[in-house]
Amino acid sequence: MADSSLLSRLDGIEARFEEVSTLITDPSVIADMKRYVRLTKEYKDLEKLTNATRTYRQLLDNIKEAREILDTESDDDLRSMAKEELDASTERLPQLEEEIKLLLIPADPEDGKNAIIEIRGGTGGDEAAIFAGDLFKMYSKYCESKGWSVSVTSFNEGTAGGFKEIVFAVSGEGVYGTMKYESGVHRVQRVPATETQGRVHTSAATVAVLPEAEEFDVEINEGEIKWDTFRSGGAGGQNVNKVESGVRLRYIWKNPNTGESEEILIECTETRDQPKNKERALSRLRTFIYDKEHQKYLDDIASRRKTMVSTGDRSAKIRTYNYPQGRITDHRINYTIYNLQAFVDGDIQACIDQLIIAENAEKLKESEL
Repeated sequence: MADSSLLSRLDGIEARFEEVSTLITDPSVIADMKRYVRLTKEYKDLEKLTNATRTYRQLLDNIKEAREILDTESDDDLRSMAKEELDASTERLPQLEEEIKLLLIPADPEDGKNAIIEIRGGTGGDEAAIFAGDLFKMYSKYCESKGWSVSVTSFNEGTAGGFKEIVFAVSGEGVYGTMKYESGVHRVQRVPATETQGRVHTSAATVAVLPEAEEFDVEINEGEIKWDTFRSGGAGGQNVNKVESGVRLRYIWKNPNTGESEEILIECTETRDQPKNKERALSRLRTFIYDKEHQKYLDDIASRRKTMVSTGDRSAKIRTYNYPQGRITDHRINYTIYNLQAFVDGDIQACIDQLIIAENAEKLKESEL
């Protein structure tokens, strides 16, 4: 039977979809970039929900019609076809209801954005830097498998390999909505290359995944930015990217949440083209400010929804990579698998899928759908 509460929630969906469809072709709306982008995103979300709603109503009509035929017709062929239709539609109905319930939950408005990812070696000295490098390789291979592009913005190499810190941008479809589950502390247990006695050490690296801000997401007075240029040099200049010119920006930003001012310093040595480096440094500045300004929003979500899956808490230990046992454990959902080598080679989708399922289950429970 149809879920009456669900049907009542779906009332008005198609009307709003038609309204938004008209609005995004209005020249005055197109001229207002911030509103246009918001409505375009709403259109895409409503399109999925509208298509699912129409399919749902069609299934209900099919079930009603099939039952009427079974109640009134005596022709065996008609009854047989009606029985097949009834069985198929009845079987599909609960699955479609769950899909619609998930679509009715407001999506994180950041999910469709590109991402800026920062990996930093934590406790463990040289081994932590090596592990940070391993995580970068893991994400690079995963992004390649998804058809996403990766560009390194800045890095600081470890003395024994890997990175003390590496910052890179990932662009593609739905990057942040997928990669946000990787934010947190990653712990590794293994015998380091620097260990002479064969003892297992525990080291850690932190991963921060930030939604990349668009130009209209934040307001920056570019006239107040102080620029320096410099020639890249020193250890590491030959490794990730060969660079000849770098840029450094300084910007005084006032936090609207606290009223405090702070100086932001960003360097970019990604390309040999100074204007491109300036553009990418500006992108990082926008993302940094956007992340800071939205921290209150993230904190509010975390306080309302005490999910262990994606709170945005970058100090929480989320995953352990145990090399002696070939084991990966994600502590948020007690998910353990024994394919460590494939995982660090970029095969992380199954784990992300489990995290998405767990978070969706929490959302459904909270929304009381």
